Amino acid sequence: MLIFSLLPVSLPAATPLELLAVERADGETVHYRVEIADDAASRRAGLMHRHDLPVGNGMLFDYHEPRPVQMWMKNTHIPLDMLFIDAEGYIVHIVEHTRPLSREIIDSTQPVRAVLEVNAGSSDRHGLRVGDRVCHRIFNNTGRHDAR
Repeated sequence: MLIFSLLPVSLPAATPLELLAVERADGETVHYRVEIADDAASRRAGLMHRHDLPVGNGMLFDYHEPRPVQMWMKNTHIPLDMLFIDAEGYIVHIVEHTRPLSREIIDSTQPVRAVLEVNAGSSDRHGLRVGDRVCHRIFNNTGRHDAR
């Protein structure tokens, strides 16, 4: 005999997705739908304990001010590419194909404002490189297409 409860079930609040564009050096643009991790708790949780990330989605970690960043893959089941982004929105370092569940430290190599995590292989598949520009409201550069 199955018994169903009519009591409300508490589910975690859905994080709204925001659009983000990466302008490649060749003028092409790649779009992602991203969750924003902009406080200590959301940055600490990141993509941990998830088993999939829809194609074209990602997570943008906003540190508000440039600083050295170290990340790891503890409790993260999804292989990722990590794009480290300076305060102006330029990609300054990329780490591809991170190892799920690893405690190995992944270092920004220099102070960064943000980190974009996307599915492993995405940066290569879309031709993303150091020097490409990430356009999003946190960089105050949406709608601007000036060259570096």
